[in-house]
Amino acid sequence: MCVVGFHLIGCSTNDKNSNTPEGAFAIAEEYDKSERYEESIRRYTEVKNKFPYSNYATKAELAIADVYYKQESYAEAQVAYQMFKELHPTAPQSDYVQYRIGMSYYNQLPSTIDRDLTLANDAIFQLSELIKRYPNSEHIADAKEKRSAAIKMMAEKEEYIADFYFKREIYESALKRYEGLYNNYRSLGFDAKALSRAAISAKKIGDDSKAKKYLNILSKDYADSRELRDAKKEIE
Repeated sequence: MCVVGFHLIGCSTNDKNSNTPEGAFAIAEEYDKSERYEESIRRYTEVKNKFPYSNYATKAELAIADVYYKQESYAEAQVAYQMFKELHPTAPQSDYVQYRIGMSYYNQLPSTIDRDLTLANDAIFQLSELIKRYPNSEHIADAKEKRSAAIKMMAEKEEYIADFYFKREIYESALKRYEGLYNNYRSLGFDAKALSRAAISAKKIGDDSKAKKYLNILSKDYADSRELRDAKKEIE
């Protein structure tokens, strides 16, 4: 009689031969499917070590990365996928691996913009690599969506910092941040505010040429906006 529980996988595992690469990999898969992830990683690692020249060793390398990902151990998953990519640059799963590298970074991003967003740049770069190198990948649509979300987070962070300086009347720092917001994150919904606040900040520090420049752009592109009215009230 076969018992299936926390300690036993069941008859199927016992029937497999761990002395063959196929059997050893199948046993690791059983643990994986049963969500006994630590044991499955140990078993996949054994496949790699015992049968290094088998194609199952390569399959085990990718499976280990997938298990980390399923565990939501995204930092470990990123390293494992990256290692697989470096060891097997022409593997048929290359687009999937590239996608998972980007997603491993993306899934480490904080839920709020007031925290460190350093990994957003990595997520954007890796997802962009997928889009550029594998335009026909089935993961393109999700990669584009997640890349846009990461870029939006970066823009919101820039706005957050710019507003911090502006509210405290540290106008030179505010100007640099609003300029960065306008120049680097165009057409994401921040343009009018960035131009208005950049113009006001420039005026406050006595840089009349920049104040005029940004006010002119604002007048041209957002003629009926509240942001233009706010800037004119401060500058003219």
